[in-house]
Amino acid sequence: MTVRRHSGLDGARAALGTVVIIDVFRAFSTAAFCVAAGAREVVLVGDHEQALAMKAKDPDLFLTGEIGGRPIPGFDMGNSPSKIVDLDLRGRRVVQRTSAGTQGVVAAAAATEVVLGSLVVAGATVRYLRGHRAISLVAMGTAGGDDHGEDEICAAYLEQLLLDAAPARPEIALAPAAEWPDWFPRRDAELALEVDRFDFALPVTREDGLLVARPVLS
Repeated sequence: MTVRRHSGLDGARAALGTVVIIDVFRAFSTAAFCVAAGAREVVLVGDHEQALAMKAKDPDLFLTGEIGGRPIPGFDMGNSPSKIVDLDLRGRRVVQRTSAGTQGVVAAAAATEVVLGSLVVAGATVRYLRGHRAISLVAMGTAGGDDHGEDEICAAYLEQLLLDAAPARPEIALAPAAEWPDWFPRRDAELALEVDRFDFALPVTREDGLLVARPVLS
């Protein structure tokens, strides 16, 4: 097994093999919470207009995401694990658009397979990746650009697990709740840092031109 590390949109475009697109704060933590709430799948899109057009054809779709961190008008929910954790999404199809994570999935055109990465599914993701020969870990960072902090920490943790090391569980200090904006409450970050909260991985398949993530227990 070879494990390579990349960052941002350029990294996603260059990544080869099985590519793990990592977005801890908050895209793929949110996606995992949607699945845990009962969603049958998450469709990843780069364009919010595409998501809205899909909703116009199928009003039962659940749209979640953000632009610049803030909720998107016409979407059912922002990019917020703390608002999804208590929802009932049983059987629903989720469509997600974010400024970093879903852009990375769309950009990873050279990948043989894409997997969504976050700390809440870290262990399950590593178990799913066992037996894969070439793995690329892409820390997306803010809007797929700079400030990769928590995503790089997640990538390093996954890398060590894949290489059969015994890394310490990641710890990230958070500012007091009063310093967080209403569209990104501290509780979102707290939930996103719950390592191994869920026991499923989120591999992505391409179906009818769409990128679709479904849970795989591992």
